Amino acid sequence: MSIDLVLDLEGVELTLPSAAGPVTILQGAMLQVGAGERVAVVGPSGSGKSSLIAVAAGLEKPSAGVVRLFGEDLSTLNEDSRARLRRGRAALVFRSFHLLPNMTAEENVSAPLEIARRKAPRAVARAWLDRVGLSKRLTHYPHQLSGGEQQRVALARALAVEPALLFADEPTGNLDQATAAQVADLMFNLLAETRAALVLVTHDPALAARVDRQCVMTGGRLLAA
Repeated sequence: MSIDLVLDLEGVELTLPSAAGPVTILQGAMLQVGAGERVAVVGPSGSGKSSLIAVAAGLEKPSAGVVRLFGEDLSTLNEDSRARLRRGRAALVFRSFHLLPNMTAEENVSAPLEIARRKAPRAVARAWLDRVGLSKRLTHYPHQLSGGEQQRVALARALAVEPALLFADEPTGNLDQATAAQVADLMFNLLAETRAALVLVTHDPALAARVDRQCVMTGGRLLAA
């Protein structure tokens, strides 16, 4: 694999058990993402988009094929090793925010910085919350924040570690149209500053149109747009 690739999927298959028998989610998925490149995966609900993200990030083990993240074959790594590989280099943003409810905004952002042993994690967290317009929400808990504010915290948490690759799974899917547009603008502005690569799952054509390249997921197969 080229050293310029941050992600490389070769013939990835994913089959999961169900009450009705095995269900094939991914079929021979192929995807390469270069450093700093922005790629969108679009397609109907149930087509396997979120499963693709889970496999690519090493959260789900594929049934067949090869997943290379930063040049490392994930099949050769155990769960702890995959987590160490992602730490500080790959970050995720989800539709449902996934903030820790018992932590303030500042604590949610500083936690991964502390795990990655970055210097002055609280100061970095405060700086990033200021960048996303939440300098007055540092001590607020997730339930005290609006959906848009929670997603801003999630973006700050993901990008504060300065990852080389951001996985974003429907990052505006739980937001109203106006808030979604604001969060999208913020995400792409921050990506332009950090130069991180992006793998974006979205059903929003306007959001997908902002990337370098689109792929279509249909029936578990990944096709070039």
